[in-house]
Amino acid sequence: MKRLVRKNFLALFCFILLFGLIPIPAVQTASAASDSDDYFTSFEPDDPELDWENTVETDADGNKMASGIDGNIPFDGIQGDITESVVNIEVSGENPPSEVKEKLIDRDETTKWLTFDDTATIQVELRQPEAVVKYALTSGNDFPGRDPSDWELAGSNDGENWTTLDSRASQKFSERYQREIYEFENTEKYLYYRLNITKNNGDSIIQLAELAISNGIDVPEAPPSDMKSMIANGPSSTYNAKANVGWTGENTITYQGSHLPDGRAYSYNKILDVDIEVTADTALSYYIFPSFTDKDHTNYASTYASVDLAFSDGTYLHDLEAHDQHGIKLDPQSQGDSKTLYANQWNFKKADIGSVAEGKTIERILVAYDNPKGPATFKGQIDDIQIDGNPVTKTYDNYSDYVNTRRGTQSNGTFSRGNNFPAVAVPHGFNFWTPVTNAGSNWIYSYNESNNDDNLPMLQAFALSHEPSPWMGDRQTFQVMPSNAEGKPDANRENRALAFKHENEVAKAHYYGVTFENGIQTEMTSTDHAATMRFTFKDDSSNLIFDNVSNNGGITLNPENGTISGYTDQKSGLSTGATRMFIYATFDKPVVGSGKLTGEGRDNVTAYYKFDTTDDKEITMKIATSLISVAQAKKNLEQEIGADGTFDTTKKKAEKKWNDLLGIIEVEGASEDQLTTLYSNMYRLFLYPNSGFENTGTVDNPEYKHVSQLALNPCSTSTPTKTCAPIEDGKFYVNNGFWDTYRTTWPAYSLLTPEKTGEMIDGFVQQYKDGGWISRWSSPGYANLMVGTSANIAFADAYLKGVTNFDVESFYQSAVKDASVAPPNDNVGRKGMETSIFDGYTNTSTGEGMSWALDGYINDFGIAQLAKALDQEEDYQYFLSRTQNYDRMFNPNIGFFNGKKPSGEWRSSPDSFNPAEWGHDYTETNAWNMAFHAPQDGQGLANLYGGKKGLEDKLDEFFSTPEKAAYPGSYGGLIHEMREARDVRMGMYGHSNQPAHHIIYMYNYAGTPWKTQEKVREVLDRLYIGSEIGQGYAGDEDNGEMSAWYIFSALGFYPLKMGSSEYAIGAPLFKKATIHLENGKDIVINAPNNSKENKYVQSLKVNGKSYTKNYIKHEDLADGATLDFEMGPEPSEWGSDLTDLPESITPAATDGLSASASLHDFTDQAEGTATGSDKENVKQLFDNTSETQVNFDHKKPWIHYHFNKKRKVKMYTLTSSDNSDPTAQVSWVLKGSNDGENWSVLDERDNESFKWQQYTRAFEIENPESYSFYRLEVTGSQSVSLSELEFLGLEEPPAGMSAGIKRVVQRLNNEGDLKSAAVHALELHLTAVEQFEKRGKAQKVVKHMKGFKQLLKHQHKSGLLSDDAYHMLKDNADYMIKLWQ
Repeated sequence: MKRLVRKNFLALFCFILLFGLIPIPAVQTASAASDSDDYFTSFEPDDPELDWENTVETDADGNKMASGIDGNIPFDGIQGDITESVVNIEVSGENPPSEVKEKLIDRDETTKWLTFDDTATIQVELRQPEAVVKYALTSGNDFPGRDPSDWELAGSNDGENWTTLDSRASQKFSERYQREIYEFENTEKYLYYRLNITKNNGDSIIQLAELAISNGIDVPEAPPSDMKSMIANGPSSTYNAKANVGWTGENTITYQGSHLPDGRAYSYNKILDVDIEVTADTALSYYIFPSFTDKDHTNYASTYASVDLAFSDGTYLHDLEAHDQHGIKLDPQSQGDSKTLYANQWNFKKADIGSVAEGKTIERILVAYDNPKGPATFKGQIDDIQIDGNPVTKTYDNYSDYVNTRRGTQSNGTFSRGNNFPAVAVPHGFNFWTPVTNAGSNWIYSYNESNNDDNLPMLQAFALSHEPSPWMGDRQTFQVMPSNAEGKPDANRENRALAFKHENEVAKAHYYGVTFENGIQTEMTSTDHAATMRFTFKDDSSNLIFDNVSNNGGITLNPENGTISGYTDQKSGLSTGATRMFIYATFDKPVVGSGKLTGEGRDNVTAYYKFDTTDDKEITMKIATSLISVAQAKKNLEQEIGADGTFDTTKKKAEKKWNDLLGIIEVEGASEDQLTTLYSNMYRLFLYPNSGFENTGTVDNPEYKHVSQLALNPCSTSTPTKTCAPIEDGKFYVNNGFWDTYRTTWPAYSLLTPEKTGEMIDGFVQQYKDGGWISRWSSPGYANLMVGTSANIAFADAYLKGVTNFDVESFYQSAVKDASVAPPNDNVGRKGMETSIFDGYTNTSTGEGMSWALDGYINDFGIAQLAKALDQEEDYQYFLSRTQNYDRMFNPNIGFFNGKKPSGEWRSSPDSFNPAEWGHDYTETNAWNMAFHAPQDGQGLANLYGGKKGLEDKLDEFFSTPEKAAYPGSYGGLIHEMREARDVRMGMYGHSNQPAHHIIYMYNYAGTPWKTQEKVREVLDRLYIGSEIGQGYAGDEDNGEMSAWYIFSALGFYPLKMGSSEYAIGAPLFKKATIHLENGKDIVINAPNNSKENKYVQSLKVNGKSYTKNYIKHEDLADGATLDFEMGPEPSEWGSDLTDLPESITPAATDGLSASASLHDFTDQAEGTATGSDKENVKQLFDNTSETQVNFDHKKPWIHYHFNKKRKVKMYTLTSSDNSDPTAQVSWVLKGSNDGENWSVLDERDNESFKWQQYTRAFEIENPESYSFYRLEVTGSQSVSLSELEFLGLEEPPAGMSAGIKRVVQRLNNEGDLKSAAVHALELHLTAVEQFEKRGKAQKVVKHMKGFKQLLKHQHKSGLLSDDAYHMLKDNADYMIKLWQ
């Protein structure tokens, strides 16, 4: 039987011509030629009815194609549960988009409803009156104070007159996700039931996970049956889509059942009888929603499902080699095994079946489940099955055509697939312009979760935005919305909202356009500070409504001039420093009506203009913004668009800007989906950070100024036309969370756009010049969020990679300040600095102190490397020592990094520790994802786990231990990052969040780069999919960071060790990629035999020469290079030799040893006494906190420290007090003695200053020797006030390094880097050293190791050692000498 559904052909055809990215059912013409090869159904009442429900397919022999399946799923509700009878639910308040009323009855305890009140009502309407006799409430995921305490349950048959049925008081929920059942007597049937919560447990918020009601009547257990396959509503529980509807429409085909055996179970159910010819181009597509059927959400059995086809020749699609757009075979087992289907979310699948089934005839459409492993329960929905015999071929004329800005918008606070919004902008622009589905929320654009009753998305506004992340919130907003109202338009957001379909929407970097269901079209394009919007109306009288997120603003109407002006003070709680923004707009049509709009609580900002569109339906609005004034906004408009600028010319200029950037990377051998992913990721990369400056001069003679947005409490006296904030010279950049972005985005900028990178860095250094600090999270100013001052490592890395066009001296000072000064408040600098500098770690009195410490060591590494480049030798040595302090945070009792209390005790013991538990010490993650958080020193990290093999084993365990999101720890309940990490399904690896992003590449340090290659390709293949339906990411995209990970990894290399010139080599994704460098040179990456199977590097040539290192340096790429990869289907030994591994601070000979070269403060060991001149009490100088101080009474004091045994002090630090004079100069001399009477001068300083209070400076002793007495004598000063004095040196050197060097020699010999003739002499020399080492003869060790170096030099000249072997052994010898000298 032949079926054909025709829907909205004309609108769809126009969309395909215009855009063609989103896979919406393509309706065919009614020609005879196409009738037999096209099919579509959405299972709606107007679509074909099912030919079979709950019916298993039979094979040619008449046997059922099913085994081990029962179509019933055990029910986990309360006895007599009738919650499914609820047809409507209303609440007094909710928190859209994710914590809304529907979550109360979605049968998923991990979601919740929340309202920002301490009282609330919940009212349900049933399908028919029922006598409810019990109900259940389930507590939410966090904060017991939000749980209901007192309430009444009432019933009604008209929704107005209520009868109280049950009352409760002083109720407690002792656990999270705790279900409590409440019974009462009742025989009356009611249509409505209302829960009136009159008190909660103390907070200002109420939340509930679930509400269930029961009539007390037992439902008989269903008899065994075949797998169910039937039409039903959409999924009742979803993470980030509208519940109880299909992908389109209301209905879906539902499959469900119980998988009974341990092994394979399957069922292939037929649903539709068809007669469809398969052409050479025929494509099959559908949407699938595999549900979780367990409360823990760890059962992915529902993903083992697919649409199947039965052909007239007796074959089935699952027998053929049809593959979907991700390269996965289209059969249930392959789909489930691929892990490309996300559970509890919609997924889109499309396959070219013409290539494997051309000439066949499809007779039946089937829904199949086939899983090799059980037992399990499963359930899912399938919608919009389409068989297209003549799919439209998409054309891409520009790189920008591949960009889909809606990637990441099918997200919310429950589960993020990016948490983006479709911003129209120019690269790094001053403003974003965006469509808005919820005009009062920071979740700007919801792909389909906020759909209307017809399951269509609706827009409430088109908006000006500056949002860096929904978690940070938006600021400085303004909104406009078209309306065809005949009289005064309605400003109510829900009433003015217009429905649309995604196929009638175009979302590009430079352009957004949508045609609403009522025929109105809106288009937007952007410049830096301005935008043009074009509205095309259908009627003769048309309106534009002006509005804002809140009433914090003002608008001035000038209808006679056809302009508006105004200002916006809207900002979120984390928009620290945001000041007033001004707007100015012009219109190309006379205004025929205007006025303010009232009644919505936003009287200051709501207004409208009415236009006569009888003859010309188009209205063009040109709008610009300024932080300086309305006059400057007008000037910005004139400079960037002008009176002659049209919508199309503005659009073309914006498009060119994007194409110039996107075209930096060209690839070959990429699928359409991969190209969309690549260029959409590049769009996200270059969207941030954003300019915060304006041209107050002319186009020909620009004069750049910026409004300072750094004050924690900005001025409040701005006028409606001019700011009160300081206006400073120079360029300024904003919108960056460096904890996220330092890892990938900044090295990507440095490689791809170094000139612009220097300008942007200078723009953040301007923050230091204006406000004294560079922000940790700029939104736009000093937001108090996240750990680490990670601009330190990001900008140092840029300089080391050749980005030098910024004020590096000022940046260097800002970084040193971050690392050396206790900040004045929590918004700037590093937390815990009062003690962490002196303890060597950040203790647990600072929230997430261990994470602050580990990120601090990484940032210290960047500062050290920059200091070296700037010839700041003392700083280099000091910060290089500090960067190795990560070992002080490693708890050997549990084998993980762990928090330390102020006392020095570990937070955790083996009995109490669970590495899967989130929070406490670990920022947005757990101990597993922080277990490898020292990429600056891979060998040193490996030593904590017993050596390279131990590191490999730890990584293997990490990737094989499943994340179950079962241990929320200090978060109190499940947070979105936990769900996302669990659903990555790569063990504990949480690619969904930044702390994990480098971990895959740590296998390179372990000498098993093939494991890096394998896992990199898995991430690239399956964690960036879903672009067609607003997905595309595994978690929050975060200012381009998640995107840049993909860009680097797809190219085949990654900035594993930030603050160095190294990139770790992974596995390139494409057959060819070309990076067009700014200097005119190209990096060409060839991998001609690359494929989904050929993912392992077999060999590599760089510029035609064999290359075996598993890392490559920036300088090898910066002048252009050709990388030729040979890829294969099996792991190889490439890149695994000792000389192939990335460089570490700690050398290879320490493998398995505890041999850190970090300096320790000898005074910490409490084995000495301190005295001061004139008997001053100087103990506070050694108490490891800069919160205390010693103020000396005269200008030439001295401080004397007597150790109980000799100590060789290599460096010492002085810390200024919190009342010291930053301009004061001080001179001193440091002396040493072994008897307290005869002194040697160790170091002398003249006219030094401490430019900040509570500033720790380090000083190196040029020729250190061991002394028992140390004495600091101030020889000249204006005043002396100090907080701390440290004497730093190395602890006792570890035994075993000479044996370790022996092992290195043996391995180098085995790997061909050292000839056998050299081995004996080297080993003989090391054997002698080993004896001195065991006896602690330091001078002998040093002397013989220096002789060892001479031997190396001789052998190298004689050709017995390769260059790599020579340098490796020399570095190991130098390191050993450093430890023993």
